[in-house]
Order: sequence, then structure tokens, then C-alpha cells
Amino acid sequence: MKFKAEIDVMPLDALLDPQGKAVTNSMKNIGLPEIDGVRIGRHVRLFVEAATKEVAEQKVEEACKKLLSNQIMESYAFSVTEA
Repeated sequence: MKFKAEIDVMPLDALLDPQGKAVTNSMKNIGLPEIDGVRIGRHVRLFVEAATKEVAEQKVEEACKKLLSNQIMESYAFSVTEA
């Protein structure tokens, strides 16, 4: 079966996010001062061939831990659905 994974990788809350801070400051400049606390991360979509959804989730978890995120500086969350 083929599955689609949607993965969000974000900087840990305890760490500085220079891109997010720059965007937060720019919100004031464009007339949106009520927007605050912007954090910038990345979104990854991939497809997995696996026998079951559970196996696909295990493969995505492994990919996140080994390649897609730096666990010292980032957290991740994902969902897996049939493609």
C-alpha cells in the first residue's frame, strides 16, 4: 500500500528563532501589530510504500529521527494517511 506523510519540523520553543523574530517584527511594519510569536519551520510531504499504516508510521518516524530533523534543536510531528 502507498501512504502519504505530512511532517512539520519546528525549532524547539526554548531556542531562538531569528527568522520568526524578523517576521514578527515585520508584522508591526505592515500594520498587523496583533500578530506575535511567529515561529518558522518547514513542512515535508513524502510517500511511503508499506504493508500497513503502522509500518509506514515507523518508517516516517525513523526518517524524522535520522534525517529530517535535528532533535537537539527541533521537534517534529507527522500524520500518515493512505495515498
